[in-house]
Order: sequence, then structure tokens, then C-alpha cells
Amino acid sequence: MQRPKVYSINAAPSDESEDSEPLIENDAVPPQCCSARFNLAILMFLGFSVVYGLRVNLSVAMVAMVNNTSNSTLGQNSSIVHACPMPPGSENSSDTFPQPDGIPQYPWDSQTQGWLLGAFFFGYLCTQVPGGYLSGHYGGKIFLGLGVLGTAALTLLTPLAAQLGLYWLFALRALEGFGEGVTYPAMMAMWARWAPPMERSRLTTLSGCGGNFGAFVAFPLTGYICQTLGWPAVFYLCGGAGCLWAIFWFIFVSDDPRTHRRISEEERDYIIKSIGPQGTGHGWSVPVLPMLLSIPLWAIIITQMCSNWSYYTLLTSLPTYMNYVLHFDLKSNGFLSALPYLGCWLISTLSGVVADSLIERKVFSITNVRKIFTLAGLLPNAALLIAVSYAGCSHVLTVTFLTLSVSIGGSSAAGVFINQIDIAPRYAGFLLGITNTFGTIPGVVAPIVTGYFTHDHTLAGWRKVFWVAAGISVCGSFIYTLFGSGKIQPWAVTEDELAETEKQRSRSIST
Repeated sequence: MQRPKVYSINAAPSDESEDSEPLIENDAVPPQCCSARFNLAILMFLGFSVVYGLRVNLSVAMVAMVNNTSNSTLGQNSSIVHACPMPPGSENSSDTFPQPDGIPQYPWDSQTQGWLLGAFFFGYLCTQVPGGYLSGHYGGKIFLGLGVLGTAALTLLTPLAAQLGLYWLFALRALEGFGEGVTYPAMMAMWARWAPPMERSRLTTLSGCGGNFGAFVAFPLTGYICQTLGWPAVFYLCGGAGCLWAIFWFIFVSDDPRTHRRISEEERDYIIKSIGPQGTGHGWSVPVLPMLLSIPLWAIIITQMCSNWSYYTLLTSLPTYMNYVLHFDLKSNGFLSALPYLGCWLISTLSGVVADSLIERKVFSITNVRKIFTLAGLLPNAALLIAVSYAGCSHVLTVTFLTLSVSIGGSSAAGVFINQIDIAPRYAGFLLGITNTFGTIPGVVAPIVTGYFTHDHTLAGWRKVFWVAAGISVCGSFIYTLFGSGKIQPWAVTEDELAETEKQRSRSIST
């Protein structure tokens, strides 16, 4: 049987346009449905759904874990008043949500809650770069699987850590972040070996947006479980789901299409030939200095930090805003906090498909596609956050603006957030570890800053939160527009690959 004719666009950089290389012939592409690469994307999607469930469960459970009776007494003797009117019949009630008998609650103030919500990211910062480096060398299967499994196992210990004290809970959440930090770099390292260039956007966004789907499911489910079974059940169920997923991951997944036991020969050849030599591990040596001097890489780093500020602000603090300012009950709080992430999941998935279509049809270059989707995600997001700050106590306007803000922000998933695999496919996992390390800093700082701004839960304090997030997003969009690139960088290509590329070009010219 004649093998399909496939061309790689992961060639050495030249003076030609990034879109001038021959692309994959349409009749040579095996179908995605039920393919090994599509099944891998689905398993990753489910894995990141679990990952984000493990990450955000404390955000909602915190509302049920905190006993505000003592704080409400303080509020009666001070000038602090409710920012928005309480629902009829609830004026004399406290903000504490009743729990089943025997379930403890804790007198944590808003600043303490901010530190606990940010604790996860202290650990998350530490393993991004090592996880990306090792995944690029050995393959991402073991690191992604163990990252989820370890985080899930630690989540089971959350109720015990809370009983032991604040420092124990802070340390446990930091350890969870430590384990989860390797997951996204491992994902990118795997797609560097599995994702054909013309399918990068859709496969990467499909798997990565599992995080948004996980947040969408976790927010209302956590609220329901807290009110029916008590907040400890949240951590037991989420941890158990992560352990179950890990079993399927280790059974069905392979690091490389060359070693996959159930892939068809046609699909394997298509993936290997379309990715080219960039689809192999990077060895122990990486060009660290050229990376540090790379302007396109720094554009990714700064833009992801700016985008993540607003994302993490809402991810960790939205349930608090819904509770203390708008006074939603815990079940409604969970559902309404989840709505933005449903929209973000849908927009992220759609943006990946549209981005691949634009690149494949050569409507825009890869660089322009990444910039368009980044701008489309950051600028409307910023405008809508400002609108939220002036929506006041209107439940309808606030929920609408927040939902649209996060949903539209999902389009940047096909922009800056997958740009690492464009500029250096072989080092994509390592680069994502670097960019995610910087991108996680807002996850540490934003909840703490929010806690200081909103210690009295006034609309003025929350307005500062939304304005800061919006301003940072706008700055990120301008930086990426000026300095972002979708071209493979010279430092990402080895001398052997340069020589081979020149040979292929000489042959094509002579024929």
C-alpha cells in the first residue's frame, strides 16, 4: 500500500513567509473520529476537568467552612454595612451556612481566606519548569498521570489538615499545587509528539479547556454537596475521581505514536511525518541562553501573566463575591459562579477549530492568527470587567457581564496560550513550564490582593479588584500584539535539521 504523502511545516526557519511551506494534502489526513490522537485529547480533557475540580473546590467550600458569627458581631459594632441589600427575611441572619452535625467551621477572616486560596499556587510555581524539562526528555505520560494522582490523594486529606490548623491546611494546599504543577507542561510535551501542525489548535484547546469544564462542573456540584453532605465530602469525592481517572490514563495512554499499541499504521505515519524531526525528545541539553534572550518568548510570558490575573481573580474569588456582596445562597452561588466557565469551555473549543481552519486555508499566517485570538480574548474581557464594577447590586447585570467576560476570554486559548508549540515544538513542554511559572504568579498574588481590597466587602473595594484586572489585561494585549510571533525560532532547530532541510530544498529545486 502506498504511504500517504505528507509534508512537515516544522522546517528550519528561512527568509520565506511562515506560510510558504507546503502543507498537508487533504486526502492524506486520517479521520480524527475515534483516532488515537483524538482519544488522547478526550482523556486529557477529562484529566484537566478533574485537575480544576481539585483546584477550585476550596473556593466554594470555603463559604461553608467559615463561621462568620464572630465577624458579624464585629460588624454590628462598626460602620461596616452590607454592600447590597440582603434578601427579604434574611436581614437578621448571619453569613454562616449551616452544616450537618459534627462538621466543624472555622473563624477565618478575608485575609486568611486569601492566603489559603493562594497557597495552592506557591507549590504550583515550583514544579512547572522541572516538569516541562523532564516531560520533554522522557515523555509526559508519567508526569501528567502522577501529577493528577498525587494531587487527588492529597485532596483526600484536606478535612484532616483543616482540623489540625491553618498552617497544616496551607502546607497541604501548597503540596497539591506542587503535584499539579507538572500537568500542563506534560500535556504540551505530549502534543509536541502527537499533534500534527494543522491540528495543534483544536487538539490542544480541546484537551486544555477541560479545566474550564471542570470549573463549570465543580462550582455547582461543590455547593450542592456542601449543603447536603457537608463540606468534607467535597474533598473525598473530588479526590476519589482523580484516583479513578489515573487508572484509565496509565492503561490507555502512550508517550509517543511510535510506541502506541492501538494506533493504525496510517495515523502513525501521518503524525510522524507531518511533525517531522521536531516530534522527538530534546535530550538533556536545552538552549537556555537563547531562550532567555527570545523576544517572542518574553511576549508569551508577560501576556500570560496579564491574562491569568483576571482569570485567577475570578476563579478564586467569584464565590466570595456572590456570597458576601450579592448574597446568593450556596447552591445558587455555585451554579452562577460556574456559568462563566461553561461559556469559556465552549468558546475555547470553538476557537481552536476556527484557528486551525484559518491556518490551513492560509487566510492568515500563524502569527496573525495567534494575535487575533489573543486580542479577541483580552480586550473584551477587560471592558466587561469594568462593566461589572459599575453594575452595582444588579444580579442580572453582574452575572451577565461576568459570564460574557470569562466566556469571551476563552478565545485566547487558541492564541498566546498555545504559542509555545509554534515557536519551538521540541521544547514546547519546557517553554510552557517557564511561561506557566510566571503565569502562576498572579494565582499567588491576586487572591491576596483581593483579600486586602475587599476586607470590608464593599462595592468600592471590589471595583478596585475589577479595574486592576482589566488594566492588566489591556497591557498584556498590547505587548503581545507588538512582540508576539508564530514562527519557529532559530534556537529551536538543530544543525542536523538545518542541513537536512537544505538537502530537501535542493532536491525540490533540482526536480
